Amino acid sequence: MILCIDSGNSRIKWAWHDGQAWQGIVAVDHQNRAKMAGLLAGAPTPDKVMLANVAGAEAGAAILAALGPLQARLVEVASSAAAGGVTNGYAQPARLGVDRWCALIGARALQTGPCVVVMAGTATTVDALDGEGHFLGGLILPGYELMRRSLARDTAALPLAAGQHALWPNCTDDAIVTGCLEAQAGAVERFARRMGGGAICLLSGGAAAAIAPHLDLPCRAVDNLVLEGLRQLAGSTAAGGGNG
Repeated sequence: MILCIDSGNSRIKWAWHDGQAWQGIVAVDHQNRAKMAGLLAGAPTPDKVMLANVAGAEAGAAILAALGPLQARLVEVASSAAAGGVTNGYAQPARLGVDRWCALIGARALQTGPCVVVMAGTATTVDALDGEGHFLGGLILPGYELMRRSLARDTAALPLAAGQHALWPNCTDDAIVTGCLEAQAGAVERFARRMGGGAICLLSGGAAAAIAPHLDLPCRAVDNLVLEGLRQLAGSTAAGGGNG
């Protein structure tokens, strides 16, 4: 039994994997992360705990506190030059966000051909993985909700749009929602074209369901891609991290 924890920009998500399937997937916002200890109480005792944390030291300390005696079984993953069948093409491999790294490893386990790995969360990341498992590089852009909210926060007259996607938006709310969705889809599609034919898009994250219908390329929705990468690394000696 493995416990995998994905501490992202907005939420902490965790789940157990028994070797066959995911069990007990739970997520809490960072402002409610104190609840994590209670949610872990009475849960199955894992053989190993895998953590990917991009939320900083404070979040890491809260996770350690919630784990209690399970800290002794913790492996905190860091990005490395190669692991899980993926070769890291970043100029400085250790500087690649560990969530992106785990998502790439999860994608490689699910898709052996070339793919575009899209994590649609607070930020949207769009990463290229070729058929040999080489990470070629990627994009980071504001996520769909961040785009939508920034227009309301940083302009004088635009609302927090509650519209819908339209072919020809004829009201402000629809214009904002359509613009944000098409900006996300357009970035993914432009990036995918650089890879040539045959690349499939693997799409994960909280905004995946909103973006997917607007993508004009082969696309597969994958839940919990970071957790899947952590699971793959749990059986590897190249997890790129150490205890605590």
